[in-house]
Amino acid sequence: MFRVTEVVKHLLIINVLMYLGTMLLGDPSHGTSLDLVNEKVTDFSLWGRYRLAMFFPTSDYFRPFQIVTHMFMHADIGHLFFNMFAVFMFGPPLEATWGPKRFLFYYLLTGFGSVLLHTLVRGLEIYWFGESMFAANVPSLGASGAVFGLLVGYGMLFPDNRIMLLFPPIPLKAKYFVLIYAAVELFMGLGNFNTGVAHYAHLGGALFGFLLILYWRKFGSRL
Repeated sequence: MFRVTEVVKHLLIINVLMYLGTMLLGDPSHGTSLDLVNEKVTDFSLWGRYRLAMFFPTSDYFRPFQIVTHMFMHADIGHLFFNMFAVFMFGPPLEATWGPKRFLFYYLLTGFGSVLLHTLVRGLEIYWFGESMFAANVPSLGASGAVFGLLVGYGMLFPDNRIMLLFPPIPLKAKYFVLIYAAVELFMGLGNFNTGVAHYAHLGGALFGFLLILYWRKFGSRL
């Protein structure tokens, strides 16, 4: 069993402090973020703490700092708990294997990769498939993209380690767990199920994590 490593510990602390700190900014003043979208509200301050979430670059609410801050934002305590539980479970063995610098680089890159793919897909939906321009004003937030990067990293470095599923409660090798999880996310994304979840952000984190590990295996890392 791996202990809680230094970078993982600081990521847990930062995410919890960000959640508590942003509560001081308040929730969106119209009840939910979708209320603000539907009512075409233009006052940025009315978004409350969601001002730190990620908006599409053409949105009036987009700010460059959101590219970073959205990764440490969470919608509610459940969202925060499950993401941080995954960081706690899968982060330490990766950090212990790679070292703190490579692990932190990997975590951040998968987070940025997740929002990149999510933004590209959102752009296709708006400009190619004719979705309403107001979709640009729907924010995304959370560490889920980086968490999926951790899942892929764990599956590639420890493919035969067994993970105990909750539903059903059976052990499954990490490599199969990651493949099944990614396939479900792709299916959900293509089928537009559970539209409140940024499925392509999850897949973006997984994809960039997979590609980075392949790069490191072939060319090594200077970190």
